[in-house]
Amino acid sequence: MALGVGGSDPQTELAALSDMTGGIAPITAEEYAARIGKAQALMQAQGLDAVYVHAGSSLYYFTGTRWNPSERMVGALIPARGPLTYIAPAFEENTLRDYWVISGEIAVWQEHENPAALCATLLAGAVTVGLDESTPFFLFDALRQAAPAVTWVNARPVTAGCRMQKSTAELALMQRAKDMTLRVHQAAARILRPGITTPEVADFIDRAHRAVGAAGSSFCIVLFGEATAYPHGVKNPQTLQDGDMVLIDTGCKLHGYNSDITRSYVYGTPTADQRRVWNHEKEAQARAFAAAVPGAPCGSVDVTARTYLEEQGYGPEYAVPGLPHRTGHGIGLDIHEWPYLVRNDQTPLAPGMCFSNEPMLCLYGKFGVRLEDHFYMTEDGPRWFTQPSHSLDDPFGYGA
Repeated sequence: MALGVGGSDPQTELAALSDMTGGIAPITAEEYAARIGKAQALMQAQGLDAVYVHAGSSLYYFTGTRWNPSERMVGALIPARGPLTYIAPAFEENTLRDYWVISGEIAVWQEHENPAALCATLLAGAVTVGLDESTPFFLFDALRQAAPAVTWVNARPVTAGCRMQKSTAELALMQRAKDMTLRVHQAAARILRPGITTPEVADFIDRAHRAVGAAGSSFCIVLFGEATAYPHGVKNPQTLQDGDMVLIDTGCKLHGYNSDITRSYVYGTPTADQRRVWNHEKEAQARAFAAAVPGAPCGSVDVTARTYLEEQGYGPEYAVPGLPHRTGHGIGLDIHEWPYLVRNDQTPLAPGMCFSNEPMLCLYGKFGVRLEDHFYMTEDGPRWFTQPSHSLDDPFGYGA
């Protein structure tokens, strides 16, 4: 059996875990203010009069305000110059003040009123306004009717322009979140035994994330055997058997920032086929990492990994057996965010950008292998947040 896989029990492993969140600070009010300043500079350069950021990750990114989106309009108008204005239902005003980090005026609307009309009033004289791309269509539709003279455009050059490159504080939060999840992965591998079910493992992982200081798992995929061939799993739970490929993909959040790590290994003795595919996956991940050269287009990383895999007989392109999806995604406050390691993304790799590296190999009807670690770009090249899986026989490097 692989080193670090099996041989323990949930109670022992949970008892060995401790809170890992100490000494790590949330984003400061000064950094939120600097983000708004950068957004305003981008607006001025692109001729935007304002940007609306909707409840969710962009509102949190710019203001520190945690607010889940719903059918009610809650957000902020950030003008190209001057202070921002929040828009919210009148009955939520006090709660909004309690949640924000960056203060501002609040324009409120009563339940029978049209918040889009209120927003149009605030935008009097504006010509071009950017909409946070997470703004739901029903709200966009209401806004364009309420302010027909405004040209509404995608705010992505501003939102992504600010959010794609992470600050030192953001990288520190992401590093700690990933350290926490890797520790949980190690514990989860040790509780495996024949007969354990995927829901049992997922429940343990949630409790383990809580033990290391998170609010539980932000997501969790646990797959055994043939089910590992399907990137996001199958609807039915599985029961572990000797010789099964195991795939666990999970993460947590720390002050809103995501971790996301996948490990694949065999419970028991690997077959020659499992070993061959696992080694191809590891090499594809390594080649993708090496291709992440500052200034190169994001898509070149995907091309490098896919070219190697096609040379080994997979594909071609997205055909299976092979890699049916992109090599990686950006990550931050959203678990999937810009830019992406996919062929058509020509965004130049730049310091502070953070990516998953997961060129998964899927063999439908047999098994799959996904090794997912994340890296961030520096002036000198990519740096791993977590070190990749060591080997199929020693996935967590205990014997290294």
